Amino acid sequence: MTKPKQWTKDFILISLNNFFTHIVFYILMVTIALYVTKEFSASPSMAGLSIGIFVLASLAARIFAGKYMDRIGRKRAMIVALIVFVVAMFLHLQVNHFVLFMLIRVIHGASHGFITTIAGAIAADLIPNERRGEGTGYYTTSMNLAMAIGPFIGLYVIEHASFHIILLIGTVVAVIDFIISLFLKVPEVNSIHDTKITKWHWKDFIEPRALPISTILLIITLGYASLLSYLSLYAREIDLVEISSYFFMVYAAALLVSRPFTGKWFDKYGENKVTYPLIICLAIGFILLSQTQNALVFLLSGALIGIGYGTVLSNFQAIAIQQSPSNRKALATSTFFMFLDLANGIGPYLIGILIGFMSLQHLYLSVAIWMLLCMGFYFFAHGKKASIKSPVEEKMVEQNG
Repeated sequence: MTKPKQWTKDFILISLNNFFTHIVFYILMVTIALYVTKEFSASPSMAGLSIGIFVLASLAARIFAGKYMDRIGRKRAMIVALIVFVVAMFLHLQVNHFVLFMLIRVIHGASHGFITTIAGAIAADLIPNERRGEGTGYYTTSMNLAMAIGPFIGLYVIEHASFHIILLIGTVVAVIDFIISLFLKVPEVNSIHDTKITKWHWKDFIEPRALPISTILLIITLGYASLLSYLSLYAREIDLVEISSYFFMVYAAALLVSRPFTGKWFDKYGENKVTYPLIICLAIGFILLSQTQNALVFLLSGALIGIGYGTVLSNFQAIAIQQSPSNRKALATSTFFMFLDLANGIGPYLIGILIGFMSLQHLYLSVAIWMLLCMGFYFFAHGKKASIKSPVEEKMVEQNG
């Protein structure tokens, strides 16, 4: 039997949308604190808040995006959110007062939350059920690539030019993102909402069946947050600053090479036979990072962490969608990324507290142990149930609700 086509025009466009949206996010994430500190003479805590407030605004926006995107119309909501995204990006260039700057960060974060939630729901509808793991993996790879390329661009430009150049680059990328959305054909969906209902219920904003796997993602990402936030500091400690900028490039390259295989294995063998080895791979990556003394081991750890975390992220998103009724894919996607945002928002703060009690080397070794413990959390939250179902039966959950 011939598999349905995955690489359609609209799937490519929505993946590009996801890529460019996250390029803007990561370019700013690695440079905004430095800019706030220099431009507004802000304290380190206020500089950190300029990052956190964006993530929290994105998280809040996801709650409403998951409920209302189908009422508004997905493409219409996407275009409006992208217009706000472009304008907010441009306004970063215009303000010279810290309070106004933070207000723009809130607006920018909220638009980011709407865009990524809507895009994720559109991608879920464009991916054939028979290729759920493979398709979700390719879609998530667009974000993983941005996670590598965005910081690389940001750190390179900030060393050779002013922050205003970074903002100009981000604005141009945001405009390209908007133009792409105009050519996107969005599948029609049946709204899950009854217009007669006036009272709010938490299930209107959260998909219950996506909660278990989203919670495990949160637990894993709390440990992973130590990487993005403190890797540059660790590289300085072990005298590998010059090579550190290539860490995420190797991360992305390894993920790209492994992606065609891991997605297909997910669909063929089921989530458990892929997830447990990936978490072990992730743990080994952090062990190597904690013990690295040279560039080769440092970059090898990046490859293993990239394969482990990057693939777990996409696989867990596929599970969240599979476990949810077909008419609640949007809420399942929203729920999943709300938990991801929450982990990215509070993770660096919690890790910062731990650094007060241990070295970064011991921190990364502790994260490796934490990842191994996550295998047990996964087993009780989802793996135990998945082990008694075949991959085909799992795919039927989405169709039967």
